[in-house]
Amino acid sequence: MTERLAAAQLDRAASLLHDGALVAFPTETVYGLGGDAVSDRAVAAIFAAKERPTFNPLIVHVADLAAAEKLAVFDERACAIAGRFWPGPLTLVLKRSTACPISRLASAGLETVALRAPAHPLAQALLRATGRPLAAPSANRSGHVSPTTADHVLDELGGRIAAVLDGGPCRVGIESTVIDLSEAQPALLRPGGVTREQLEAVLGHLGDTGHAGAPRSPGMLERHYATARPLRLAATTVAPDEALLAFGDPLLGAAVTFNLSPTRDLTEAAANLFAALRALDQARFKAIAVMPIPETGLGAAINDRLRRAARGRAN
Repeated sequence: MTERLAAAQLDRAASLLHDGALVAFPTETVYGLGGDAVSDRAVAAIFAAKERPTFNPLIVHVADLAAAEKLAVFDERACAIAGRFWPGPLTLVLKRSTACPISRLASAGLETVALRAPAHPLAQALLRATGRPLAAPSANRSGHVSPTTADHVLDELGGRIAAVLDGGPCRVGIESTVIDLSEAQPALLRPGGVTREQLEAVLGHLGDTGHAGAPRSPGMLERHYATARPLRLAATTVAPDEALLAFGDPLLGAAVTFNLSPTRDLTEAAANLFAALRALDQARFKAIAVMPIPETGLGAAINDRLRRAARGRAN
C-alpha cells in the first residue's frame, strides 16, 4: 500500500528514502519518483517501478550548486547557467566528477550525469532532510503522461512505491529543460520550463540534439508521454466523437473540451497540459483533437510533448 504523506510528514518521507524505499515528491515541474541516487538498489527499483528502459538515464536532484559540484565537472558556462536558473526547471548534463558517487545505473552507463536543483519548497526541504542526491524521473509508468498531482501518482504507481509526498498541483506542469554542457558546443536536449531564448541570452547559440543512439538525457525517446487515445495535432476542425484540447477560442462540435488557456497564455497552458491529457484520455472518445499552439517560448516545450505523444499514432 502506498502512503499519502502530508507536508508535515516530511521526516517520514526522508526516513523511507534513507531506508532505500521510493517516495514520489512534488517539484515545480511534475512529481518525481525519488530514490537514493547513490544506491544501486534504489535506482534499480525506480526503473522497475516505472517499467523504464535501463538505457534511459535519470535526472538526479540536488539542493543547490554546492551539492552539484561534488558530483560533476562545472566549467564557467555551467556555473553561470546554474547561477542564473537554479533552483528552477533546468537540468544540466555534465561530465561526472572523478569521485562521483552517483549510481552508474542512473547515468545509463554514460560518463555524464543529469543534475537539477528544483525550486519547489517541499522538494528543497526533502533534499535537505534526506541529505543526499535523489534520482527522480517523473512519477509515472514509462511512456505515460507525466503526473502533476499526488492523485496522478497514485493512479500510476499505487502499490508499486512506498509513499507520495503531497504538495498539491505542480506550478509549471511541464518537465525541466535539459541542456548538454559536457561538450564544447552546448546543446538543447529537451525543451521545458526554461526557454531556448532565456538560455541563449546567457550561453549564446544552442545546438540541437542531432545524435543517434541511446538517449543522453531523459525525455529523448521518440515515443513518450503517451495517451491511449490517438492525438490529432494542429486540428482546425473537430468531430462529435472527439475530445478537444483547445487553446484560445475553442473549435465547436467536440464531445468535450478542455481549454489549456482561454487567454492564450503559454505559462497557463503548460501548467494544464498533462492534467488535460489525462482528463481527455477516455475510451468513449475516438481521438483527442489538439488545436495549434505557437512554437515560441514555452510553446516549444508543449509542442515537443504533444508530438512525442502523437508519434506512432494514425491521425
